[in-house]
Amino acid sequence: MPGACSGARRASVRSAGHHVESVISLTYGDEEWRRKGATLSDKSARKEFGLTQEEILEAIDAGKLSYRIGVIHGNPWFRLLRREVEELMNSTYNDKHHREKRARAELARVDRELRQLRAQVAMLEEQRAKLVAELPG
Repeated sequence: MPGACSGARRASVRSAGHHVESVISLTYGDEEWRRKGATLSDKSARKEFGLTQEEILEAIDAGKLSYRIGVIHGNPWFRLLRREVEELMNSTYNDKHHREKRARAELARVDRELRQLRAQVAMLEEQRAKLVAELPG
């Protein structure tokens, strides 16, 4: 983009036949992008919300999703604002299929968290039993 601020760099990603180019500001004034849990990757958006990569790219092209580009080991990925993905889902993809896929993803997340908590409780119970055994009579 001509006339972009001096603290910006141009990033380009080609995915599924789309070419998305943007200027990413390097200023750190945007709190939402830095807040924990406020962003998610395009892969997480596909998994959690049942979106396809094509739907994500179409929403980016239409200006419905803001994004930043991340690169891990040379592989580019989109970082999206969770709030915008949720708004997109509620306004555009609120059909039965997408609601069911979101419910399944949420159920899997809850099940995973419960497994972790059960393992943690078992470890704490074992630690407690050892401590009780060390106490005098």
